[in-house]
Amino acid sequence: MLRSLSRLSTRLPVRGVSATRCFSAEVSQDWTDAWNAATENMASNVTFEESAEILRNLTKTDLLRATDLRDSPSRFFEAHRILARHAVDHGPGFWIRFTVHYNLFAGTIVAAGDEEQVGRLADYQAAGELGCFGLTEKLAGVQSGLVVQTTATYDEASSEFILNTPHEGARKNWISQGFVADKAVVLADLIVKGESKGPHAFVMDFRQSGSLVPNVTIDDMGTKTVGNDLDNAWIDFTNVRLPKDSLLRRYAEVDGDGEYQIKGNVRPFDMIGQRLYTGRIAVAQAALEYRRTLYAKTKAYSDAKKMFAFKGEPVLSEIPQLNSLYEENDAKLKELDDYVGECERALGEVLKEGGTPDTRLVDCIATAKVKAVEDSIEMVHRLRQEVGSFALMADAGFKHTDFLQCCKFAEGDSRILMSKIARDRLRLVEKGQDMDSDEGKQALGLAMAMKKHLDNGASKQEAWDNEWKGIYELAETVMARVMKDGPKA
Repeated sequence: MLRSLSRLSTRLPVRGVSATRCFSAEVSQDWTDAWNAATENMASNVTFEESAEILRNLTKTDLLRATDLRDSPSRFFEAHRILARHAVDHGPGFWIRFTVHYNLFAGTIVAAGDEEQVGRLADYQAAGELGCFGLTEKLAGVQSGLVVQTTATYDEASSEFILNTPHEGARKNWISQGFVADKAVVLADLIVKGESKGPHAFVMDFRQSGSLVPNVTIDDMGTKTVGNDLDNAWIDFTNVRLPKDSLLRRYAEVDGDGEYQIKGNVRPFDMIGQRLYTGRIAVAQAALEYRRTLYAKTKAYSDAKKMFAFKGEPVLSEIPQLNSLYEENDAKLKELDDYVGECERALGEVLKEGGTPDTRLVDCIATAKVKAVEDSIEMVHRLRQEVGSFALMADAGFKHTDFLQCCKFAEGDSRILMSKIARDRLRLVEKGQDMDSDEGKQALGLAMAMKKHLDNGASKQEAWDNEWKGIYELAETVMARVMKDGPKA
């Protein structure tokens, strides 16, 4: 019975909720059928080399192009949703590998590269070449915010950039696909004429003929609780020379005189940051799809599981607490699906126009990510508690629930995003704005509590840490309002 459930798990609908969330006519039924057929044989019991080869072959089908994030964002997001359903049976490894290549690697080139650099993506795709994304560092992980200490120093004599890891703490950390990637987008602090220009993105050859380029060192992050078909590496650079055209140069470049030039009125890192927004939507959807599929699979079991009774033939699904949980999950999924869908549509419009999301949409996307992931973690945990020994079975789907833990810290840890939401709200209070609403009064109360710590000699960090509960409570209040208002006024 469990084997049949495994085969059916990506097709079973949950009561009241469509198993396929498709928000645009751009995604045809023919394309959806083709993508399902191309991805239905995913497996977790493969090596990371075998998993990478599956992705290489998938990219070469051209069903999803490297530029679809800009040209057909609905197709981009639907591809992620479909793959997330496989994670119940096969774990998160392939989904993460996929989004690293299409969103983080290719998406950054689309957002920050010029026409020539974006054009190269078609060549990479035809050759089945894969990319990784070097942002996070050992001392600046998911719970530390965004810090980049890796340096790319412009050498005027050779017109090259010299990429360096200045110390062990600046090693790129947890870089998915690091053991197989042919290309890499690396975030580094650009140094020109001895002056830091801040984080910029560079695209580089990471391997040539299957071997790492000189002066790059990597090692394995170790065995994980889930997703071991995905390779994760730390990466160290020692005087790695990159050609001048490695700098993604749509919005900034180093000119022929060795001078740093901003092109237009968009900061390069703002466009690089777009990947965090698209990633947060994709992660939110992945958490919801994983949860939807696991609930559907569990309900198929409980609908068929007969129980002892003196009269009739009741089934496990009729137990009041389990039936109530199914109904609660349906309602919450519907609300979150609708909200995340609104965020996807709003962001899709921005992506097609080549712009950046406004503050309202940024807050909505952060809220979508936090709420979809945290609610899914809670609802899956509660489901596990109600279905007895079924949750212990290897084929039931519960063994891969650490996928939701991956979602929690991917593209901005939930706590980091909540801290940012609260900090932004406190800044309005500092400016004397919107203090009369209940939310404003809550923010003002928090600001006054933090001021007392400061007046007593505490540092800003100490005041923040002392009021951490109030910070998260304020974030919850803001997120509730953001969800109610939606991404568009």
